[in-house]
Amino acid sequence: MTRVQKTVFILVALVALVLGLTVNKVLSGRGQGDPTALIDAGIILLPTSRSLPDVKMTNQDGKPVVMNELKGKWTMLFFGYTFCPDICPTTLAQLRQIKSELPKDVVGKLQIVLVSVDPNRDTPQQLKQYLGYFDPEFQGVTAPVDDIQKLANAVSIPFIPADTSKPNYTVDHSGNLALLGPDGTQRGFIRSPLNNQKMIAQLPGLLMRE
Repeated sequence: MTRVQKTVFILVALVALVLGLTVNKVLSGRGQGDPTALIDAGIILLPTSRSLPDVKMTNQDGKPVVMNELKGKWTMLFFGYTFCPDICPTTLAQLRQIKSELPKDVVGKLQIVLVSVDPNRDTPQQLKQYLGYFDPEFQGVTAPVDDIQKLANAVSIPFIPADTSKPNYTVDHSGNLALLGPDGTQRGFIRSPLNNQKMIAQLPGLLMRE
């Protein structure tokens, strides 16, 4: 092998190594667990985290919450509403079950927040009463519908504002959850329907890395 051939061979090997490391980094979600197992559990990590807008909302205790300041813990954002007939109570019951089976040190790094897509009916008092049926530590936030849409669009969790003039109206919304990291940025999604046992198996490895 000539010197030129050796040089070309080394360069090709280096390029392959760099590309391999880059692809591996993207697939592994910055090294946060086995990417294949996470995807199988419905946990999809973004290759690059997303910043949230500084949307101001009101929580179930009537206190202000700035959505891009949810820091210090991993956060699961679920866009739903208290008058939801099916997806919301099922998802919240599953989240309660998942939380109850996680180790205590893992639970301490996680918070679950319901973002109401029905601000017309979901007052802070209504949110607090409703979430209390599932877990008193679950949080709820509400805001004018334009602010809710701004947040929903930023994290790619769509919903269609309802025609509130109709009696007993429902709101069309996604069952997916947005996953935020301890730094307050969006790290990924959790697909609906939730797979309790697979999430229970994968969340500790993900949540305990930061």
